[in-house]
Amino acid sequence: MLAELDVLSEFRAEVRQWCEANVVPGWREALEACSDDQAVAFEREWFTTLHAAGYAAPHWAHEWGGSESSLAEQIVLFQELSRADAPRASLAFIGLYHTYATLTHAGSAEQKARHLPAILDGTVWCQGFSEPEAGSDLAGLRTRAVRDGDDFVVNGQKIWSSGAAHADWCLLLARTDPDAPKRKGISYFLLDMRTPGVEVRPIRQASGGAEFCELFLTDVRVPAENLVGAENDGWRIAQATLSAERGPTILDLAERLRTGFEMIVDTARRSTVPGGGPALDDPEIRDRLVRCHTDVEVLNLLCLKMVENLLRRGGVGPEASIVKVCYSELLQRLTELGVELSGVDAHVLISKPRASGWISGEWLVDHITSWEWTIAGGTNEIQRNLISERVLGLPREPGMD
Repeated sequence: MLAELDVLSEFRAEVRQWCEANVVPGWREALEACSDDQAVAFEREWFTTLHAAGYAAPHWAHEWGGSESSLAEQIVLFQELSRADAPRASLAFIGLYHTYATLTHAGSAEQKARHLPAILDGTVWCQGFSEPEAGSDLAGLRTRAVRDGDDFVVNGQKIWSSGAAHADWCLLLARTDPDAPKRKGISYFLLDMRTPGVEVRPIRQASGGAEFCELFLTDVRVPAENLVGAENDGWRIAQATLSAERGPTILDLAERLRTGFEMIVDTARRSTVPGGGPALDDPEIRDRLVRCHTDVEVLNLLCLKMVENLLRRGGVGPEASIVKVCYSELLQRLTELGVELSGVDAHVLISKPRASGWISGEWLVDHITSWEWTIAGGTNEIQRNLISERVLGLPREPGMD
């Protein structure tokens, strides 16, 4: 993989030059002064800029307006965007990855023709999977969809739906056969968020942010033509959706941890330990910094290995679960060290910059939000179950069928 990246030096230089011309210095500070509507407009404009350059959908087929880049080219692209501190196209993420993977895997010709071009034109998608009592055990979801003529009538509640307040469409899982085994009676739908009966409530978090939402669905009519795949086959199709975020995009997160580590070191340079000495002179602090730096570099190598396996065998294996556990828990350790180094200030400066992503330098809030990563996308407990079964060959946990 490293050899393949080396031969892409020309493409790397092209992306780097583009970033220098298009990533506006001070964009983070400017975004802080924006209203929510202005922030959304900024992100939409940035997505349009990426798309015009051919960088918005590098993994998409030419048929649907993508660049059809090789995995090696995608790695270089994500590395350079991260190193240039480019804005992230967060609003477009579900559409670009989850919706695209779902429809190309199981969508009808009509569904693909209607929805895929619209994503590149700015249609925003959210995901309606998790429920208040079905997060880690997604197969236990209770939202019901009952056939009524040419429609399904949906009732239920979803939670932790990122960006739902701005979404036009939703990827929705609902139970269509309550008598079937948990994973056998679920169907997959495309839900128009403007449908009567859909209510979106943002969730105000401890960090002050509200990117997650609850969805309340009351007698929502979903046309049968919006069923993806066969009825009661939603669990299998959902696996294609969830695997979409386990590719080269993880390299963006791993690369940005390098920036986070540099911020930790900068915090340490300004910090003192009890007694007044510089933090960087303290042996324990230096040891923890070395371990964090080592973990960041190991994570990047692990991510490269995962993508190399994708190239070799064309699918993601248990290493995706390993990467998720490593990333999320390393993020917690980094931000915890930031809190300790910042002292009392970390406990009183608790506003999180709008454009900060997962690491902002406001270490207490960063540490609070880092725990989201051990939950979202399948809790770390679930990931460890997968690792134990697929890598160690241990028996499946009782009751998970």
